[in-house]
Amino acid sequence: MRYAYAITAALLLGGTTLAVTSNSTSVVAQTAQNEGMSAAAPRGAPASLADMVEKLQPAVVNISTRQRVQVQNPFAGTPFGGLFGFGDGGAPQTRQAQSLGSGFIISADGYVVTNNHVVSPGARGATVDSITVTLPDRTEYEAKLVGTDARSDLAVLKITASKPLPFVKFGDSTRSRVGDWVVAIGNPFGIGSTVTAGIISALHRNTGGADRFIQTDASINQGNSGGPMFDMNGNVIGINSQILSPTGGNVGIGFAIPSEEAIPVIETLRKGQSVKRGYLGIQISPLSEDVADSLGLPKNRGEFVQGVEPGGAAEKAGIKAGDVIVRVNNQEVTPDLTLSYIVGGLPVNSTVPVELIRNGKRMTVRPTIAERPAEDKLSNFAPQGDDDFSQGDDQQPQDSKQVSQQMLGLAVQVLTPNIARQLGLSTDTKGVVIAGVDPSTDAGAKGLRRGDVIMMANGMPVTNEADLAKAAQAAKASGRNAVLLQVLRRGSPPIFLAVRLRDK
Repeated sequence: MRYAYAITAALLLGGTTLAVTSNSTSVVAQTAQNEGMSAAAPRGAPASLADMVEKLQPAVVNISTRQRVQVQNPFAGTPFGGLFGFGDGGAPQTRQAQSLGSGFIISADGYVVTNNHVVSPGARGATVDSITVTLPDRTEYEAKLVGTDARSDLAVLKITASKPLPFVKFGDSTRSRVGDWVVAIGNPFGIGSTVTAGIISALHRNTGGADRFIQTDASINQGNSGGPMFDMNGNVIGINSQILSPTGGNVGIGFAIPSEEAIPVIETLRKGQSVKRGYLGIQISPLSEDVADSLGLPKNRGEFVQGVEPGGAAEKAGIKAGDVIVRVNNQEVTPDLTLSYIVGGLPVNSTVPVELIRNGKRMTVRPTIAERPAEDKLSNFAPQGDDDFSQGDDQQPQDSKQVSQQMLGLAVQVLTPNIARQLGLSTDTKGVVIAGVDPSTDAGAKGLRRGDVIMMANGMPVTNEADLAKAAQAAKASGRNAVLLQVLRRGSPPIFLAVRLRDK
């Protein structure tokens, strides 16, 4: 465990000798090294967590699932299937699987909270046959799955007991501060109920999407998922969910879903309802330093629109790729208050003002918020990966000097219909195709390569090399150090990429 109470200096009576003289005979008495020793707790921390943990631990449970997984017979189509007991050697085989996690009881009548990933199928094609909740006294209950929400990674279970069950209540995570002491209870690695302690390392930690996690250095490991994080008043202020680790074990960076986010989701699931979130239908990216520089805007204020979903709420309201959204419903978009978080919390079918910057001008549109689709359906709108457009290194231009002379480190040529067909693009695609990239430039470092198509530069269409050079010169003349390019790559929607100008 990374956290340990600091031990202040204490006077030890180790080795102290008391000599008693009587009739010239010496009697020597000694004391133990740890006789009368005590350690002072850091200011603000209790001398011991034992009393608090003793009351909380009965409400923290272990959760296990039994699953069936269909696996392909490795001997399918061979004469060895029957020989090794696989029947006709062609049918898929069913295997048993199990998952372990933690959870906690939130009501005397047996409602239990855990992570969605603890009770979900662990592999493609798997099905969950049963969920078992085990109390610290080893009493087991078969649990009913009440509801799950993949977006927040939360799930609610229900168990039925013959007597009221021990439970814990939620606290207010909005009052939490970095440096506050916290206690995590769970079942790591299936070894049994375990208590760890630490402090809050950060708040509003965004690990992707609308997440606003509490970060802690209290030890969280595999199997702690779904367990509670308590404040020093014994209230649940977080639900342990993730760790950041190169080894798969605790390295002092764990994340918990804050109670302010969890409570509305849990209450909705308890009612048997599904969680509805707002949705604009846009693909976004942070306003990084390079993108902000290319647009002449301050960084980390707003988010950049990479793409717009056809027919979605954003397109209907007039939002376009290349816009920078800075405010939504009178809330400023920042790294701590992300666009996804703000929009996700808006009521479906509500109409709200969205302030954006387009080509240096501020404007306001009023989209009607749609309902966020299921997570698996959102993948259809995401980029499809980094397909290789190049035709091999031997196809690179031999005259590298021509490439290095460009302000961006790029050699381009007009995108003709014939070249578009060779690249697998529509013949009416407009732009210039990259013929070569100087790897020593920012363009090379950011992955631009032969076959990529540049469609726009700093918001203006690019149809030839002169257009691109003009955009670069205009950026330099205005004191900007980067040019914002709209780049099309086969298999993916167009994206915007800020490329820094060469130093010389």
